[in-house]
Amino acid sequence: MAKKQKNKSGYKHHLVKTRDKVVHHSKKHLGSVRRLYKKSSVVQKIGIWLLATLIFLTSCMYGISQWYIYKHQNEPLVLGTSFIPQYARHLGLNPEEVLQAAINDLGLRRFRLVSYWNLGEPEKNQYDFSELDWQFDMIEKAGGQVTLAIGARQPRWPECHIPTWVHQEEGNAWKDELKEYMGEIIKRYKDRPSLVSYQLENEYFLEVFGECEDHTRERLVDEFNFVKALDPDTPIVVSRSNNAVPSWPIGEPRADIVGASIYKRVWDRTVTKRYFEYPFPAWFYGFLAGATEITTGKNTIIHEMQTEPWPPKDITEVSLDEQDKSFNGTIFRERVNYGVATGMKAIDLWGMEWWYYRKVKFNDFSVWEAAQETIHELQADNCRIQNIKDPNNLSC
Repeated sequence: MAKKQKNKSGYKHHLVKTRDKVVHHSKKHLGSVRRLYKKSSVVQKIGIWLLATLIFLTSCMYGISQWYIYKHQNEPLVLGTSFIPQYARHLGLNPEEVLQAAINDLGLRRFRLVSYWNLGEPEKNQYDFSELDWQFDMIEKAGGQVTLAIGARQPRWPECHIPTWVHQEEGNAWKDELKEYMGEIIKRYKDRPSLVSYQLENEYFLEVFGECEDHTRERLVDEFNFVKALDPDTPIVVSRSNNAVPSWPIGEPRADIVGASIYKRVWDRTVTKRYFEYPFPAWFYGFLAGATEITTGKNTIIHEMQTEPWPPKDITEVSLDEQDKSFNGTIFRERVNYGVATGMKAIDLWGMEWWYYRKVKFNDFSVWEAAQETIHELQADNCRIQNIKDPNNLSC
C-alpha cells in the first residue's frame, strides 16, 4: 500500500514538473514574440495586424459558411435551368424542341423564363404573349415550376430589352410604360399553377455590364411595391449586383428570396485579354448565403450557375476547342458539384440551350450526357434524403 502511495505521489510530482516546464517554455516563447514585435518597424507592425485581422475575418466567414451548410444539409436540392427561346434561335435551334428535350431527356422540372419587354410589347399597347404561353403550357403539362423574370433588365445581352418605340417617349414616361407592361404580364400569369416566383430585374445595380439606364434604388423599390400590390402571394427574387461582400441585400426593397450568380471561368476582355478563373472556394458563397440569412432572415438561391463557355467572341463564332477552354463536359460535373458544395438548395443552371447546340449541331454528346448523368445523380440523392425523412414516401 505504501509503495502504491509513493508511486501515486511520484506521478503527481512528475505531472506538476511537466506542467511547470510547459508554462516556463510558453512564457519564454511569448516573451521572445513580444521582443520581436517591439523591435519591428511601424510598417511591419501594420502588416502583422492586417494579417491577424485577415485570419480572424476568414475564420469567421468560414464558420458562418459551415453553420449555413450544416443547417440546410438535409433539405432536398431543387435543380433547374434558365431557358430563353431567343437564344435557342440564335444558335439555330427550335426552341420548343430544346425545352421538350430538357423536360423529357434531362428530367428537369424547374425553369427560369424571361418576359422581354421588346418582344412582349413590340408596339405600344400591342401585346404578344404567345411565346410565354407555350412555354408555360409545356412546363405545366410536365408538372414543372416556373420562376419568371420581369422588368426591363433580364438575362442575356444586352440585359435591358427595351422596345424601340420607348425611345420616343419623353423624360421618365418609359417607367410608367414599363410598369404597365409588367402589370399585363402579372395579371396574365399570376394564377398559373406552375408559377413559383418572380425575378425582379436582373442584377439591377451592376452598372458596368449591359446597355441599361437608371440604376436608382427608387425605381427598383417602386417596381417591387407595384408587383406586390398586384400579386402579394408570389415570392419575389432580387439578385445581388455581384458576388462581392459589399453587395449586401440589406437595403430596400427587402426581397423574399435573394439571388446569387456564380461564374468561375470567363474571358477577360479588358485587362489581361485571357481566360480568368475566379479563385473563390465554394464555402465563400456559403458564407454569403449564411450571412444574408443571419442579417436579413432571407434565403439565397443560385439563380445563374455557369454551365456554358464564356469565350472571346460569340459562341457561334468560335471553335469547339475554344469553347472547351472555359467549359466542357468534364467541367460540367465539377461545376455543379461546386454549386452543391455552397450549401444553397436551389440552383438554376445557365446555358442549357448550348448543351443541346453541341449535341445536335456538332454531334458532340459530351456536355449533354454529362448534364444527364449529373442531374439524375442529384435527383437520386434527393430521393435518399426524402426517404430518410419519410420512409413511407413513395414518390421516389
